[in-house]
Amino acid sequence: MMRKLAAIVVLLLVAVAAWGAWDLYHPYRGFGAPEKVEIAPGTGVPQIADLLVSRGVLAHKWPFVVRYWLARRRRSLKAGEYYFDRTLRPLDVYRKLAAGDVYLYTVVIPEGSDRFDIARVLAERLAIDPDAFLSRTRQTSLIHDLDPSAPSLEGYLFPDTYRFPKRTTAETVIATMVARFRHVLQTRFHDDAATAAGNLHDVVTLASLVEKETPSLDERPVVAGVFTRRLEKGMLLQCDPTVIYAARLAGRTIEVIHASDLKVDSPFNTYRYAGLPAGPIANPGESALRAAFHPADGDELYFVSNNHGGHVFASTLAEHQHNVARYRRELAAARMKAKTSAKSATP
Repeated sequence: MMRKLAAIVVLLLVAVAAWGAWDLYHPYRGFGAPEKVEIAPGTGVPQIADLLVSRGVLAHKWPFVVRYWLARRRRSLKAGEYYFDRTLRPLDVYRKLAAGDVYLYTVVIPEGSDRFDIARVLAERLAIDPDAFLSRTRQTSLIHDLDPSAPSLEGYLFPDTYRFPKRTTAETVIATMVARFRHVLQTRFHDDAATAAGNLHDVVTLASLVEKETPSLDERPVVAGVFTRRLEKGMLLQCDPTVIYAARLAGRTIEVIHASDLKVDSPFNTYRYAGLPAGPIANPGESALRAAFHPADGDELYFVSNNHGGHVFASTLAEHQHNVARYRRELAAARMKAKTSAKSATP
């Protein structure tokens, strides 16, 4: 009788084991739309399995839990946010959590973004506190070897497309962006950076001005050349984006620059102080950095918008004044045309 009972127990155990193995290898999807499942740090494996079952990721709890128990000395399940958008075997779900294959949010930082722009993007995409981010970007220890005189990390937060998990900290984002700047500098500007050793501050600052002045790749070396020649001659740079940045540092936003803005007492205001501003006014991309390392030769000292996304360059003040007058006439005509069109469209 005991042998018969033992045999039954063994058969039951084998059947349960076979069912568990079958379940682990049997693809399952009990959800409709893609699911994001967040596993908090310290959550026990049975609770993780319960959560996955409730969200339709697993059909059954115990095969998943037993699989973990069999391998827990070698692998643990990692906390984080996981994304499920297709049918998976429970074994693959286990491997996903054991590998920490968490969902990553894409964060796009456009070229020319300043710290304030980046803070806004990070708040929207990763819920990072803007004030915390701005506070940490005023700490320059990460770049002290590159730029001992940097007033902030502005200019060294390389604009690019990044991917971060949920609950990423401001410190992690900053470290990643600075590391990306170092990588670009080392791999694409190694010789230039070596030549400019001790002067990287000026190069990155100049690149930030070029980045903000023109989106045209062809114009950037020319603009860098204009600023370089003005610096050599001791002329004021009179770069409008520096005025806008000075206002941002003071907590103001400028839509249109007025005469009073040009008189603001700030080391970033190149209408008031000669030379480069106190530091970068934005984070330049690769093309602006290249232009700053290699300004175009020429004799141009001035430029003004051509009202079509580019600029008109001049070598003399008289020529420049003529270009400015034409720019203002075209701008006034465009505004008048827009106003007339708006009136004619009004019922």
